[in-house]
Amino acid sequence: MQTGEKTIPFDTAAQVGETTDQHNAGILSRLTERLWSAFSSTRHTGILLVAPALLFLAVWFLWPVLAMIFSSLSAHSVDGVMVQGFTLENYTRLFSSDLYFRILLRTIRVALLTSVCAAVFAYPLAIAIARGGPSLARLVTITILAPLLVNVVVRSYGWQTILNKTGALAWLLKLVGISNPPVLLYTEWAVLIACVHVYLPFMVMPLASAIARIDRTVEEAARVAGATRLRVFLRVILPLSLPGLAVGASLVFSLSSAAYVTPQVLGGNFSPLLGTLIEQQILTLNDWPFGAAISTLLIAMVLGANLVFLKIVNRRFARWTEATR
Repeated sequence: MQTGEKTIPFDTAAQVGETTDQHNAGILSRLTERLWSAFSSTRHTGILLVAPALLFLAVWFLWPVLAMIFSSLSAHSVDGVMVQGFTLENYTRLFSSDLYFRILLRTIRVALLTSVCAAVFAYPLAIAIARGGPSLARLVTITILAPLLVNVVVRSYGWQTILNKTGALAWLLKLVGISNPPVLLYTEWAVLIACVHVYLPFMVMPLASAIARIDRTVEEAARVAGATRLRVFLRVILPLSLPGLAVGASLVFSLSSAAYVTPQVLGGNFSPLLGTLIEQQILTLNDWPFGAAISTLLIAMVLGANLVFLKIVNRRFARWTEATR
């Protein structure tokens, strides 16, 4: 040991370091507790807790939507260059053209029919899940959810092989005596059939959850009072399951109206929907403002339809629902 230097034992140095770490940890813990008590005692606690989620949505959802709306209000020159400035030409062009207006009406029609057909097919399946035995409920649930494991492109091409001129449907119709079966491929019916198949689980699961919450004693009381199974369904199950129906219809309408792969594969250029039209305008014609206008209209249509549907259900059927409780 050199002269003038003081040697600190190893054990003593370790104890000093450990004491320092504990002291720092205590300061950090007290600071965290003070900050939490300060935030939890104010009325802005909820805003602080949801601020990260709001920031995420603002960056990755709200900003792109606003940019799309701004682009839809811009002009488009002949050589494909966007011209900055405010104009409603893209929206007037969408409604003034007979071709685009028919595509808009076809999109609304297919989305509405898909929601109605999905509800008709979903109620028996949802009742089987909610009211059937464990084995039946498990089997139906697996059958409904299993197609979701397959990519939508694969399912669309599967329906293409079924609905074409030499597919399974044509062979079956010829087998029962129909020599000239109708051609469904590249028609609106093909798009409707595939959309119902693809989006049926989104209708079944909310309905099954709503029916499972219905008290069985209400159904038993209706049966004791002399109601048939159909009347029990119309007067008890249907009104009390309207919240699940509203959620399912909103999901199916939104997904089917914004579908792209299924209408592109099964409808082609003969029965295009708005999703196909957006793809053609942006990628083929390089008309980004008009494609943005169609996308903005599609978002507004979906949000408006959902709000109107939910308000109609809540107002018109609220008295009916309360009367059956």
